[in-house]
Amino acid sequence: MRIHILCVSKRPRDWVTAATHDYLKRLKGQLEIVVHEVAPVKQPAKNSQLEKEAERLRQICPSRAFQIALDERGESWSTMDLADKLDRWRAEHADIAFYIGGADGLDARIVADADCRWSLSRLTLPHQLVRVVLIEQLYRGWTVLQNHPYHRA
Repeated sequence: MRIHILCVSKRPRDWVTAATHDYLKRLKGQLEIVVHEVAPVKQPAKNSQLEKEAERLRQICPSRAFQIALDERGESWSTMDLADKLDRWRAEHADIAFYIGGADGLDARIVADADCRWSLSRLTLPHQLVRVVLIEQLYRGWTVLQNHPYHRA
C-alpha cells in the first residue's frame, strides 16, 4: 500500500519540512508515504480558485486510489480506528490518497466525491499543521499495528 498526501501548498515552512521528514524517516521501509504538492491558485473568485485547485489535485491522484478528504465536518476517528482502517486499507487498496486543502479549504466537489471524509479536529487548523498531524497519526496508527511502544494509550 502506498499513501499519497495531496496538498495545496506553497513551499512548506521549515518546521513542517523537519517534522514531515522525521516521521517519514521513521516509516522508511515499513509504510510508503509520498507527499505531493500543488501550488495554490490566486483568483478573485473563491469558487473558481477552489475548482482549479481541485482539478490539480485530481490530476496527481493515482487512478483507483481510495480517497479521503480531510474536512472539519468529516468523521472523527480515534487512533485505534485509524489503525483498524490502515489494516483494512492495506488489504484492499494499492493506493490511498488524502486530500489537504489550502488556506481556503477544499472544493466541495472533491469532498463530496471522496470515498470518506475525516476530521482531525472540529477546530479549523492551518493546512501546513494538518500535514504534520496527519503524518504523525499515520505513523502512530502504523506503530499500533506493529505493536511498537510509541502509542501508549
